[in-house]
Amino acid sequence: MIDILSFITWGPEPEIFKIGSFGVRWYSLCWLLAFVVSYFLMLKIFKREGKSQELLDKLTIYIFVGTHLGARLGHCFFYDWAYYKEHFIEIFIPFQKVNGAWELTGFTGLASHGGAIGILVALWLFSRNTKTNFMWIADRLVLVVPIAGAFIRLGNFFNSEMIGNPTDLPWAVVFTHIDQIPRHPAQMYEAIAYVIIFFILWAMYQKNKDPKPGKLFGIFLILLFGARFIIEYVKIDQVAFEAGMLLNMGQILSIPFILLGIFLLLRKPQENKKA
Repeated sequence: MIDILSFITWGPEPEIFKIGSFGVRWYSLCWLLAFVVSYFLMLKIFKREGKSQELLDKLTIYIFVGTHLGARLGHCFFYDWAYYKEHFIEIFIPFQKVNGAWELTGFTGLASHGGAIGILVALWLFSRNTKTNFMWIADRLVLVVPIAGAFIRLGNFFNSEMIGNPTDLPWAVVFTHIDQIPRHPAQMYEAIAYVIIFFILWAMYQKNKDPKPGKLFGIFLILLFGARFIIEYVKIDQVAFEAGMLLNMGQILSIPFILLGIFLLLRKPQENKKA
């Protein structure tokens, strides 16, 4: 019999505080920190390379919309299409029918792979509308995406979601809001991996601020989605249909990004166009 007292017990309330019907949640705070920290890091990059803050402000709007819209659509189409094809309007509104009445529930599903696709689409639109070189901005944006991802995974940890499989390792965590079983803290594995990737990419950029176009972007895709692919092995299935699959949905969706990263690194060098 496993003694849960031998492991880390974790079960904070999702809300930090509440005033009337308004509550501030740990997950929302982590999302906010992800964007704020990313913004100031990107501002440092833009100033270093002589780009205006106004251009960064425009980019931030594109990325904010692309991330959230992509993450929402990714969850609905990749993980829960069986439900949303019958409740299509709920994809776009933060309401659900509860006991026959509509209630404000917030968006109850976001998928990081969808967010990644949304960011790429937003970058493409941004580059077209501002005449900015796509690969230049992609190489700079991926410098901050890992640290943003680390904050979001920390939010998942506070929410006791995306939990890992049972384990008896000494750092196992008992998510008391879920059950009394010691599990891999899979969210923190990802957060730590993303922080390491952030430092690797940042060091590469500091050493050479004008690398081969697509190099940082390609390394980012291989490292981040490679880490995601591996860590998925210690996670529980996110949805029922993943049971019995050789690779789960998170791993399947990671493969195209990894292949794209390999392609970017192996392609022949091209003239390094300025932004």
